Amino acid sequence: MGMKHFKAYTPSRRNMTVSTYEEVTKKTPEKSLLAVKKKNAGRNSYGRITVRHQGGGNRQKYRIIDFKRRKDNMEATVLGIEYDPNRSANIALIQYEDGEKAYILAPEGLTDGAKVISGESVDIKPGNCLPIANIPVGTLIHNIELNPMQGGKLVKAAGQSAQLMAKEGKYAHVRLPSGEMRLILANCRATIGTIGNSDHENVKLGKAGRTRHLGIRPTVRGSVMNPNDHPHGGGEGRAPVGHSGPMTPWGKPALGYKTRNKKNKTNKFIVKRRK
Repeated sequence: MGMKHFKAYTPSRRNMTVSTYEEVTKKTPEKSLLAVKKKNAGRNSYGRITVRHQGGGNRQKYRIIDFKRRKDNMEATVLGIEYDPNRSANIALIQYEDGEKAYILAPEGLTDGAKVISGESVDIKPGNCLPIANIPVGTLIHNIELNPMQGGKLVKAAGQSAQLMAKEGKYAHVRLPSGEMRLILANCRATIGTIGNSDHENVKLGKAGRTRHLGIRPTVRGSVMNPNDHPHGGGEGRAPVGHSGPMTPWGKPALGYKTRNKKNKTNKFIVKRRK
């Protein structure tokens, strides 16, 4: 996928880049696989803001993605690769032999007319889905289940892949994109290949307006607030934060502070931390 640059006729255009969307072959979504996506601007059911800096943005419809891939041993044909406003990865529209259509995450190398299939013992080809126990060691995988029949939970972002490192008993050792090594049940399913649209991380928004289109509202620095609003606030003129390190608005350390519960039951499945 290529990147498009612009002539610098304004300061924002100088640094703006957009994707050329070379992988995308289908412009309009499948209506039967769309769902309403309501906006809540970061508010919970009580109307209180629980996630700051959310609101506005372009209207979107949610694309219903098949993360489970449970239609076994039935070939599906790729009808087109589409853009999905809800995620960084592109999606592929597939049609099974019985006529049913579904969306899946589009891996690198998947093209219109290609065949994909899921099952216990299918070929090791990009887009095919099968249990980790039947995948050769060293294979790059994505859309990995944490519990059987649950649907893919790990490695679903553009350009990402995990690597199957070893298989031992009923568990498999998988190295995630963060560097974390994790034990995953071997009867969980995963999809072969690396997710496409790998240049997504190189896109430069260039101007504030494009951030607003994504539904992200402005952020105010804590150092310009009052002490009752932020730990960094107050003081005469420009003042240091007044703490041993930067703090969150709620007084927690902002950098390098581990928030994971030390008694988390799933700690036993982490063989090696990401750091």
